[in-house]
Amino acid sequence: MIWLASFVALPPFLAAFAGMLSGPSLTRLLRGAPAGSPPGAGSPLRNGPALIACVPVAVSLVLSAIVAFAVWRDPGTRTGALTLVDTGSVPISVGLQVDGLAAVVGLMVCCVALAVQVFSVAYMSGDRRYSSYAAFISLFTSAMLLVVYSGDLLVLYVGWEVMGICSYFLIGHHWEERSSSRAAVKAFLVTRLGDVGFLLGVIVLGAGAGTFQIDRIVRTAGDLPQSTATAAALLLLAGVAGKSAQFPLHTWLPDAMAGPTPISALIHAATMVAAGIYVVARLYGVFLAAPTALAVLGVVAVVSMVGSACAALAQDDLKRVLAYSTISQLAVMAAGLAVGAESAAVFHLLTHAAFKALLFLAAGCVIVTAGSNMLAHYGGLRRGMPLTFWSMTVGFAALAGVPPFSGWFSKDAVIEAAQHAALHGGEVTSGGIAWLVYVGLLVTVVLTAAYAMRAWLMTFFGERRGTYEVRDPARILTWTVVALAVPAAILGFFGLGAPELRPQLGASLLSVLLLAVGAGGAFLAWNRDPALDPARALGPVRTVFARAFFVDELYAVVIVRPVQALARHVVQFDQRRVDATVLGTGRAAARLGGLVRFVQNGNPQTYLTGLLAGVAVIAAAVVIFQ
Repeated sequence: MIWLASFVALPPFLAAFAGMLSGPSLTRLLRGAPAGSPPGAGSPLRNGPALIACVPVAVSLVLSAIVAFAVWRDPGTRTGALTLVDTGSVPISVGLQVDGLAAVVGLMVCCVALAVQVFSVAYMSGDRRYSSYAAFISLFTSAMLLVVYSGDLLVLYVGWEVMGICSYFLIGHHWEERSSSRAAVKAFLVTRLGDVGFLLGVIVLGAGAGTFQIDRIVRTAGDLPQSTATAAALLLLAGVAGKSAQFPLHTWLPDAMAGPTPISALIHAATMVAAGIYVVARLYGVFLAAPTALAVLGVVAVVSMVGSACAALAQDDLKRVLAYSTISQLAVMAAGLAVGAESAAVFHLLTHAAFKALLFLAAGCVIVTAGSNMLAHYGGLRRGMPLTFWSMTVGFAALAGVPPFSGWFSKDAVIEAAQHAALHGGEVTSGGIAWLVYVGLLVTVVLTAAYAMRAWLMTFFGERRGTYEVRDPARILTWTVVALAVPAAILGFFGLGAPELRPQLGASLLSVLLLAVGAGGAFLAWNRDPALDPARALGPVRTVFARAFFVDELYAVVIVRPVQALARHVVQFDQRRVDATVLGTGRAAARLGGLVRFVQNGNPQTYLTGLLAGVAVIAAAVVIFQ
């Protein structure tokens, strides 16, 4: 089992190197395109870079499915180590760990990665940097699989950081555009800020437990000193907040929409943002031993889910609506973990991967057709784009939690757990934090239904607000979206085998009622004048929501500008003091050398005159002072 899991991440890793090594001439040769033809020309079956990108991920999908099936047939944890690195203190085990959580998340990663690679074949067909683009997706996928299957925290951290650098290159794929390059730098810096805390947490946890092996850490988490467990868990949460875009390190994710749309699907659905939630679930025993950290996670989750849902309600860019939705849904998972609903949180992670990948790739189809990201440029698209319309309808329904779509099952499981913790007291969280999480989840249900309904109506209903031709795009784009609509619709039924994931009557009725309130309010606001944006009903707060409560502006005032001012002062001090001292010393030495040079001019007459003058002076001194 372990040797099979070790091969899951290998095909995309090799594909990444193959893609990076394929230069323009090899790319065109493999594509079978004649000289002078545009990129992407030639038969898809002869598209070499596309085959290099897609086939290895398909192989990984098959291997991950075999691993998941084997774990399902024989549940348990399998571990294996390739080698043990002796560091002189805590050894590093280069090995893997496969259990039910790793198996199902690994399968999810491969499914979404394959969908993104296939979708990108057509979406990026005219891009001259397609080979490097596909290579970075493959490396990204391999890094996430390393995070999923890793049995050692430091090995996990390697995959964690490789994802960070891949996200930088992918978000900034169109580096010639200022917005893309700035978004890539912002994503890299903000996530690195959280990763500093994450690395310190890994070190504290490894030093406290005497090992970096995840299974041993989880088994002995209860024996750790309370201060060690709390400090390690809080430091790990810094990295989780950065990777999973939770408050206050969430600001990079909406700006990351500047990257290609398939990258948005990959980052938001299966990799990177899911990594933070996955790590908390993976190390849940440590967080159970640190109730303070779970309380902090609960508060952060409430702020993130409600604030991001409000921001999504007023965005004009379809991709930014989905971006803030991702932050909110990740916070729902974090809320589930905060109240002890580990299974429900992981279940929502899986269903979210399905419907959010569907929504982003369907948004890509809409953007290809309309040539714009803006909701104001859409309208009436359901008539000419039936496949995209019905697929995206499934995605929005799952996002809003409409029964019986997948999001309804998983979100209600989290709400039920929070309700139980608030009303009856939970083993993990109770009291004020549990009530805060529960109320936050209910408010989020209303807001999610409202912004999902607004985006759906503005995109597919009303009169068309553009001059483009409305039709479903290329078949490879459309059928990829249709394929993703299937798990987004039915994945929730797979949780019925677990009692904690089955819908409960009370929570389900309340959730459906709140869903109707949010969706109905958005519909009534839209129905007054379908040509206008329903968000106008927000009145003065619309600007606040659209600017995401001015958090970026606050950071600019409190952090960015002071750091820039300090940097300017440092530059001035360096130029006027440090450089002036160094240059002044050099100039003084040059002047002194110039003075000494007068007596070393290479003229023998001058030397002889000086010699005679010196003899005369010495002789006169002897005579005078004799």
